[in-house]
Amino acid sequence: MKARFDMSRGKALAVTALAAILASTVPGSVPALADGNRVRSEHWGVIARNTIGSPVAALRNGPYGSFGVLDSSGRPPYGRGSLGIEVADSSTSLPTPSEKVDFGNEVDFFGDPVLGLSKVGFHVFQTGENVDYGGATNMPNIRFEINPNVSTHPGDTYSALVWVPDAAPVTNRWSGYIDAATTGYWYLTGGETACNGAAAHCSLAQVKTSLNDGGAVPVIYSAAVGKGRDHLWSGAVDGLRINQYVYDFEADGVRTRRVA
Repeated sequence: MKARFDMSRGKALAVTALAAILASTVPGSVPALADGNRVRSEHWGVIARNTIGSPVAALRNGPYGSFGVLDSSGRPPYGRGSLGIEVADSSTSLPTPSEKVDFGNEVDFFGDPVLGLSKVGFHVFQTGENVDYGGATNMPNIRFEINPNVSTHPGDTYSALVWVPDAAPVTNRWSGYIDAATTGYWYLTGGETACNGAAAHCSLAQVKTSLNDGGAVPVIYSAAVGKGRDHLWSGAVDGLRINQYVYDFEADGVRTRRVA
């Protein structure tokens, strides 16, 4: 009896472990939350095919400061770490500033509906030097690679949906939450709708309306924080929010926090 019981228990544990692994790898979903309201996702990293030159996008501790900043804005808004980003301008052999990096996730958002995006944003550590390099709006972006599924372009299965923030509210310290649903502007890179290119300043609601043409729904391929191809920038991002989840960038990985 004991031997059979042990064997049954072992099989049950194996089945439970396998189910947990399968659940954590289902595209388009976030794993069940553990440790209160946090779980670690293994699917974040530099998207190599969207990287040009030799930029840096790495999970790190801090930044803390700048010097003399002693209140809460002198430390990352979540935990101890953040996503550090360093991008140059004319460091490649290409004729225009071209260095670029995307740090993102090509698994957990795959197949999610673009029209379901409602809450998007992040916190940023902006410096005065970055403003000197490229102006007040020299900032990192949020980018979603999508299938736009626009009926007037039936063969078009790829576009990037890009958020361009306004100027950071503070420099040389951490900002508060910057809401991409109500500030800055959005555009599509493929010319599928009137929200075409960086010259077309659409809100998130406007770009969703432009994609909602009654046909197949537009879906997400990947989600990322990125910078380039434009100006020198060295800083950090933390607390990326996508709908009901905040992604807390820490030196040892990305933690997912569920919020209201």
